[in-house]
Amino acid sequence: MSSTYVITGGSRGIGLEFARQLSARGDTVIATARDPDRAADLSRAAARVVPLDVTDPASIELLPSYLDGVSIDVLINNAGVSSEQKTISQCGAAELQRVFMVNSTAPVLVARALLDRLRAGRRRQIVNITSQLGSITNNTGGSSYPYRASKAALNMLTRSMANELANEGFVCVAVHPGWVRTDMGGPSAPLAPSKAVAAMLRLFDRLDAGQNGHFLNFDGASIPW
Repeated sequence: MSSTYVITGGSRGIGLEFARQLSARGDTVIATARDPDRAADLSRAAARVVPLDVTDPASIELLPSYLDGVSIDVLINNAGVSSEQKTISQCGAAELQRVFMVNSTAPVLVARALLDRLRAGRRRQIVNITSQLGSITNNTGGSSYPYRASKAALNMLTRSMANELANEGFVCVAVHPGWVRTDMGGPSAPLAPSKAVAAMLRLFDRLDAGQNGHFLNFDGASIPW
């Protein structure tokens, strides 16, 4: 049975590959882009492209107005940013706030905005694309302060969301996509977007209540908090 997916940050990289693979297998794809008129590749892959600027809470609040009457099965909060600030001497308030807004705050605001549409869906899944760099247990090297911290925050927010919504049948997970060859991951990354997304879709298709609130690798293995 086909499902309806909403994907944030769909204009390139992992988000675009999600749109391509989901459309190819017959699912309905609604993807977001900051400027849909400049997202030609996404327009070819997705059933609908709607505007969304995840740095702007007002833009997030408008998102449901583009989806009136749509029942959403799976929300993939994919939009994210990296940071060039790697050491404590480089860290500034503006950069920390920027990275936290996109990587931590926006996924919660998007989920809140679309919650009624998700309640109307059949699968009630919320997938937050995180990073293994958000693992506090595995952080033995420091560095990448804004990015690591924002993903750790996203993991905690995912766990809270999972606990609150479990009694409504939601499954909310934080998923590390692997080190993927995208603009963010760089050319040295070992994993092609097509392979990372194919593995994640297999994972999403078999998610159940027992995995609600978990921090998972793209292949389904658990990652320590």
